[in-house]
Amino acid sequence: MNTVPILRIGTRGSALALWQAHWVQNLLQEAHRDIGLTVELVTIVTKGDRILDAPLAKVGGKGLFVKELEEALLDGRVDLAVHSMKDVPAVFPEGLGITAILEREDPRDALLSLSYDSLEALPQGAKIGSSSLRRQSQLLRKRPDLQMVSLRGNVNTRIQRLEEGRFDAIILAAAGVKRLEMTQHVVSWIDPEQMIPAVGQGAVGVETRVADRRILKLLKPLEHPDTRDCVLAERAFLTRLEGGCQVPIAAHARLKDDETIHLIGRVSSLDGSHALTMETKGARNNPAELGDLLASQLLDAGAAAILAEALRDAEAQ
Repeated sequence: MNTVPILRIGTRGSALALWQAHWVQNLLQEAHRDIGLTVELVTIVTKGDRILDAPLAKVGGKGLFVKELEEALLDGRVDLAVHSMKDVPAVFPEGLGITAILEREDPRDALLSLSYDSLEALPQGAKIGSSSLRRQSQLLRKRPDLQMVSLRGNVNTRIQRLEEGRFDAIILAAAGVKRLEMTQHVVSWIDPEQMIPAVGQGAVGVETRVADRRILKLLKPLEHPDTRDCVLAERAFLTRLEGGCQVPIAAHARLKDDETIHLIGRVSSLDGSHALTMETKGARNNPAELGDLLASQLLDAGAAAILAEALRDAEAQ
């Protein structure tokens, strides 16, 4: 009888998703060499992978990248699913949850271009490729002359479109281009003070059946408490605002010292003409409360009207 433990990881099939899944696979096998743990990958195509000709805001948002993986968890085809945390919706199906968050990569955005070395150097009317309403709104607030053009697909595809001359520049998550070692066209790592990142950007999470104690125990060595606390603060901020891909919401948390989280958040209209940005700090022992508090302060200052405007404009596009 074969008693060697086996885990099955559900993953999307893009190069970045597979990189993340292999990373988790290697960490698990290394952490549990004493029991001879074997980890296998199961590639699953999601709706978000199939629909590439429309902006996410028009076809259902972040859940498009996780629904099929969650179905595989619920019916037992896989034991865990690996996600980019920025793709994970606020609400989980009953019985599922993120039970490990790994150490975060660079949370910033990256500007890629063949001809220009910074946002400031882009010429009037430059064509910028991005699939993110968050990036669109923050860029247009600084440079309303820019042409924002929807750009979907995996990292390789987006960079190929740049190389084909379809854009003057594109913006991608720094973590993705670093993990795939595709930084050759990066001309600027955009500081979070200049462009606030997406909630959870750069972090990888593992979703499991929350009652499966065997899996939870195996995942424990992968957990990175500093990253978890920051991501939980960001996600609570997003949840309180009832936001997703359909509206431009940005938040970034970082540890100022071992016990204090600094959180900055922003809501804006699609064109960036209306925006509210606030920041706060607090003890890390309740990051969700901190995120909820900052979102409440933004709502008190008028964020609901800005978000309603953004949603109307996104639906009209």
